[in-house]
Amino acid sequence: MLRLVAEGLTNREIAERLFIAQKTVSVHVSNILGKLDVSTRTQAAAAARRLGLLA
Repeated sequence: MLRLVAEGLTNREIAERLFIAQKTVSVHVSNILGKLDVSTRTQAAAAARRLGLLA
């Protein structure tokens, strides 16, 4: 999920790719933001790269 966020996909695009509901994506993205202690998707992607969570 975080990798897809980092690629710049919207919740809708992620939902379509993973065959899940947009609401489910929204919940997961919110949880990711909270766990990384950031407030935006861009900050999440940057934090993930900095922490070595993304290749």
